[in-house]
Amino acid sequence: MKRNYNDPAYEQWRKDILKRDKYRCKMPNCKNRTSLQVHHIKKWSTSSCLRYEMSNGITLCKHCHKSIAGKEHHYESLFNSILLK
Repeated sequence: MKRNYNDPAYEQWRKDILKRDKYRCKMPNCKNRTSLQVHHIKKWSTSSCLRYEMSNGITLCKHCHKSIAGKEHHYESLFNSILLK
C-alpha cells in the first residue's frame, strides 16, 4: 500500500508526533526546528498495524532523516530509547 500524504489519519498522526516532540529534531546533538519530517521507526511498508501509533513516529529534520536512509533498522533501538525519556 502506498502512503497517502493527504490521508486525514496520516495528517493527524504527523501533527501529533510533531507536537509531542516539541517541533524539534530528536536526533541526538541536533535540535533543528526547520525542515521537519516525521519518520516511521518501523517501516510503513512492513508494519501496517503500527502506521498511526504514536510510539512508531519520531521527528527528524530533513538532514537527519536523509542521513539514516537505507539504515533505518540500525536506528530503531536509539529512537525507541529517545521516546522513553
